Amino acid sequence: MFVGALLSGPIADRWGRKAVFQITMLLFAVFSLLCAVAPNFTYLLVFRFLVGVGLGGETPVVTSLLGEFIPAAHRGKVQGLLNTFWAVGWVLAALIAYFIIPTFGWRWAFVAGALPAFYIFFVRRHLPESPRWLIAQGRNDDAEKIIDKIEKITSKTHTLPPVVLDDIATEVVATQEKVTMGLLFSNKYIKRTIMLWGLWFLGMFGYYGLFSWLPTLFVKAGHTMVKSFLYVLIMQIAYVPNQILCAYLMDKFGRKWLLVTNLLLAGVAAVVYGWALGNNVTTGIVVLLGVITSFFVSAIWGITYTYTPELYPTRVRATGVSAASACSRIGSFLAPIVIGAGLSSIGITGVFAIVAGAFVLGGFLMAALGIETKGMILKDS
Repeated sequence: MFVGALLSGPIADRWGRKAVFQITMLLFAVFSLLCAVAPNFTYLLVFRFLVGVGLGGETPVVTSLLGEFIPAAHRGKVQGLLNTFWAVGWVLAALIAYFIIPTFGWRWAFVAGALPAFYIFFVRRHLPESPRWLIAQGRNDDAEKIIDKIEKITSKTHTLPPVVLDDIATEVVATQEKVTMGLLFSNKYIKRTIMLWGLWFLGMFGYYGLFSWLPTLFVKAGHTMVKSFLYVLIMQIAYVPNQILCAYLMDKFGRKWLLVTNLLLAGVAAVVYGWALGNNVTTGIVVLLGVITSFFVSAIWGITYTYTPELYPTRVRATGVSAASACSRIGSFLAPIVIGAGLSSIGITGVFAIVAGAFVLGGFLMAALGIETKGMILKDS
């Protein structure tokens, strides 16, 4: 996923969002199917790596693409609701683990993962390329055709605002400026880049530190593996409500302080949850505290995926998102190692304190360097 995230953004800024979206989805689906028929462990590792490349590359491209279509006043709601479907997918994945793997085996889980291949035909036929990206490439006629089609559909139910020629002239001049990846480290964007890289690293470190070892920790506490899958499923279901709530709150109250609040509350909840899990508190209370923790963690990603593309101009937007996403993958593969190593020395409560610290540090970083983007019109240069 690190490799996919690192590569997909620059390619999407060069070749287009739609093409890379289809390529990454195809990689994910085809190699998921090959995982199901892998003849040995070596082949499984290779195919699984390529599944990760597809999945890691898809996320930043989709986030950039959708954000470039949505009006500023509604971007939080629409992007936030899109991220809710990531949570729905995680719930389905947990259901597969709970029902399919114990009965039919792990290979059929990979078959289920190959199903998105059929969605590519829908994307190819119905998903347009980003007009903002087309204009940045000098393909104004192609962009105009897409906008005309959108306007024809929209005008059936809405009154379109008048076009202001002065704004168009300003945009045309602005998009002629050459923009490169170095812009991420310019005086204007360096603080944003540092903040986003730290936020994505810490947030994903906390997420994987929290969830990757949960089935094992439940088993260690005396529960069966199937029961452990069930408890994780319950926590994944709890992931959905706060993402929906924050999707509507972002456009009303903004991104910055909503994200800071949920990061800090996720940190507090993780500490309490870890204490309960490590001190043989009754299962009902442990699961309840896990639900509360999952509730706050979910909002972090619902907001972050909306917030990140808003901080960079069109020509490097996918690159900026993918670079931040790549940092998150470093956090995601370090967290299970750190938590696993720490379990024997500092115990469950101690490792959950590390997870909590990641969330809290992310909140302070966002509070210090983050800017508010509510209602901000995306920049093209």
